[in-house]
Amino acid sequence: MTLMRMDWSSALSTSIGAAIGIVATLIADRNRWRRDLSNRALEVRREAYTAFMTAMNEAGEAIRAVSLGDHLGDASRDSVVREAFRSSGVHAALERLRLVAPPTVEAAAYAAFRSMRHLRDHYAAGREPAEAEAHSVRMELEDNFRTVRDLMRKDLAAATD
Repeated sequence: MTLMRMDWSSALSTSIGAAIGIVATLIADRNRWRRDLSNRALEVRREAYTAFMTAMNEAGEAIRAVSLGDHLGDASRDSVVREAFRSSGVHAALERLRLVAPPTVEAAAYAAFRSMRHLRDHYAAGREPAEAEAHSVRMELEDNFRTVRDLMRKDLAAATD
């Protein structure tokens, strides 16, 4: 009878040990899965942020070049400025960002986008870069750029904490 009791206790302790091992493995796997998922989400946001800021910079440079007279004389300045804005890819980059960014970053990115459109419209209307109003529009755009960049950095830093 004592022998049989020992067999049960050995079997029971082995079963408990195996169950603890399985549960620990499942918890570790779930934690690893969550960490991997978080890292992938962070990378997607980083790529979307980079694409948006790059497209905005390309749009700004193209618009500036046209405003300084760097375009063919056959097309109107209005159409060349608008095409420079469209071809930068900023619309697509904004939409991608809107899918993955938190609301604060999305709102700041949209404000920067609106400022870039305002600059585009300013130059498309034939106004010159040296005008005081152009300076004001550029300062608004720079402020919005700074805000969105700071919010993006905070979001990416918070995700790595």
